[in-house]
Amino acid sequence: MPTTDRANVHAVFKAYDVRGTVPDQLDEELARRTGAAFVAVAGASTVVVGHDMRPSSPSLAAAFGEGVAAAGADVVMIGLASTDELYFASGSLGHPGAMFTASHNPAAYNGIKLCRAGARPVGADTGLHAIRDAVSGPPPVAAAVRGAVWQRDVLGAYADHLVGLAPVAGRRLKVVVDAGNGMAGLTAPTVLGRLDAGPGGGVELVPMYFELDGTFPHHEANPIDPVNLVDLQSRVLVEGADLGLAFDGDADRCFVVDERGRAVSPSTLTALIAARELEREPGATVIHNLITSRFVPQLVTDLGGTPVRTRVGHSFIKTTMAQTDAVFGGEHSGHFYFRDFWRADSGMLAALHTLAALAATEAPLSQLLADYERYVASGEVNSEVGDPAAAQATVETAYADVPGVELDRLDGLTVTAATWWFNLRASNTEPLLRLNVEGDDEATMTRVRDDVLALIQSSPKEAAE
Repeated sequence: MPTTDRANVHAVFKAYDVRGTVPDQLDEELARRTGAAFVAVAGASTVVVGHDMRPSSPSLAAAFGEGVAAAGADVVMIGLASTDELYFASGSLGHPGAMFTASHNPAAYNGIKLCRAGARPVGADTGLHAIRDAVSGPPPVAAAVRGAVWQRDVLGAYADHLVGLAPVAGRRLKVVVDAGNGMAGLTAPTVLGRLDAGPGGGVELVPMYFELDGTFPHHEANPIDPVNLVDLQSRVLVEGADLGLAFDGDADRCFVVDERGRAVSPSTLTALIAARELEREPGATVIHNLITSRFVPQLVTDLGGTPVRTRVGHSFIKTTMAQTDAVFGGEHSGHFYFRDFWRADSGMLAALHTLAALAATEAPLSQLLADYERYVASGEVNSEVGDPAAAQATVETAYADVPGVELDRLDGLTVTAATWWFNLRASNTEPLLRLNVEGDDEATMTRVRDDVLALIQSSPKEAAE
């Protein structure tokens, strides 16, 4: 089946990006047509294109550029880049952009993240479905005048911009960085190297898996899975480091390990960064998705800010940030969004905020973050089920009439009680049902988690005909 067949195109165009296996679902022809369709839908005269280190990425990015040029628009190829570096290029140059990456997915996958000028998101309701329909339609007609293609290096400017947004001053820090053979292996040395420019302070960088390798020979570049943090946790302890940073494949997400080797919840980082941003701009709005710890809205309110709850997913959060002029937004998955970074997500900028907060004190990271932790979370627990909708319905039925329990369906199913809450939702990118639980204490969280997992496993194993 050709990759531009309607069924395949509908399969790879997700809620807020394009994602599929190479070459059976995503190949140069689909990329080429997507480039041409993107020009038409975005009304673009110039498109910025970047790609990650996956073996298929350079050829797919080149094919996309060919489609853009054939449609009459110019192409700025920035080459190897992190996703937030692509957002920087889109924002600073004022052009729509396309990033070729499958983020944390295994090596067989690739994908395309699209944005309009100023790094504004392109999701299902803001152009992605229109692009999808054009790709699965008749072949595009070439423009009378072909666009030009040229190369541009933006890495240095990207690094300078980030360091300017979150200056790090104070004591010198020893930092272990696990790039997971992903794009942080390119960006981290440049960005963190900027911190050594002044007297004192700065960082001693201990690199792990900085070799760019889209086959991921050491571990998956997916730090939300605890198994992929084990190497970093061990190295932090061996090195006696102040903290560890782990990035996913396209380096737009950042996870932190403290000096004791303990993984830090992204909700804790959301609270820390929210406090820093509210100190800089009192009374500002802070976005948090519905899976973030309930401590985040409590803290924002206590500090005089306005918390706003939203669905999971970057296109939803960026849209809400634009509507509310929020200064910052955080997600449980390690995505952090900044108004001063065109409302885009940047794992590296979140890392700089963490370094800045730590360098300004003599306390260890665990002590610094203790003020931003109140509840116990399960982390994301994934279940493969034959019929996600039926499994979710089974859980909903079990809790529908429980006294003192509230249900809402902003995104999947959220069930809230006085001392706990959980959210159960289907993945937008993988055939999984995702469960997140939070409780006042370990025993409460464990009990609720296990009860819900038992209900999921008791649901029908196959989808109804």
